[in-house]
Amino acid sequence: DTCVTCHEAQKAGYENSLHYKKADDRTPEALKSCETCHGPGSKHAGDPEKQKLRKFTNAKADDVNQVCVTCHTSGEHALWAGSKHEARGVSCASCHSVHNAKGEKQLKAENQAKVCATCHQQIVNKLNRFDHMPVRENKMQCSSCHNTHGSTNTKMLRVGDSAAELCTSCHADKRGPFLWEHAPSRDGCVTCHDAHGSSNDRMLVAKQPFLCQRCHAPSGHPGTMYDATQVQTSVRIFARGCVQCHAAIHGSNHPAGNRFLR
Repeated sequence: DTCVTCHEAQKAGYENSLHYKKADDRTPEALKSCETCHGPGSKHAGDPEKQKLRKFTNAKADDVNQVCVTCHTSGEHALWAGSKHEARGVSCASCHSVHNAKGEKQLKAENQAKVCATCHQQIVNKLNRFDHMPVRENKMQCSSCHNTHGSTNTKMLRVGDSAAELCTSCHADKRGPFLWEHAPSRDGCVTCHDAHGSSNDRMLVAKQPFLCQRCHAPSGHPGTMYDATQVQTSVRIFARGCVQCHAAIHGSNHPAGNRFLR
């Protein structure tokens, strides 16, 4: 009550946040209210100009994080210490706002993609390509795959210890094991696919057959299948390129599937 006599603008945001749930003894409101995060306020109330409280907008990242991790130390936040974001000087206040949140989870923007785009603009731009992750339709969000607060996986991925394990947690039909395995599938889905979006079909990093020819020398098949001399006579120009015949490209369990034809 004392704080809002001056800080009325911050009141609404705070009261609409999870921090204000006084019935939950884990929240700041149940502890010391504003002083839980901003520090003792009696001297500040007597002389606001000379006795400043902790202000998160201009504090060092380590100082901000130290306050937040006094409560947020488990679940999503258990691996924050030593994470990539923590190591690179990202503070909790870089993404979250207690008093002026615009999205869920106290985010400073309307959705996760807009928050992430403040640093990862090039990655978020890929979501606007014609073949993309369903993030812009609100069917997924960045945290569906990444735990931004820390992970034991590469690229802060949520599941497993590789990109392939994360992808197959949804795309289980591509997991295997297969009788005949395709080496790139073992190396990782991102060998062939751009996980955030692509201008090529199926989010491929390159158009077929050029993608396949990165590994496969074209000696067995004409390497100029898009050349004018081949277009009139070759059916490989149509449909899906190499996978028109090699349909089981992720792996095959057929006894005669060593060429991934079935």
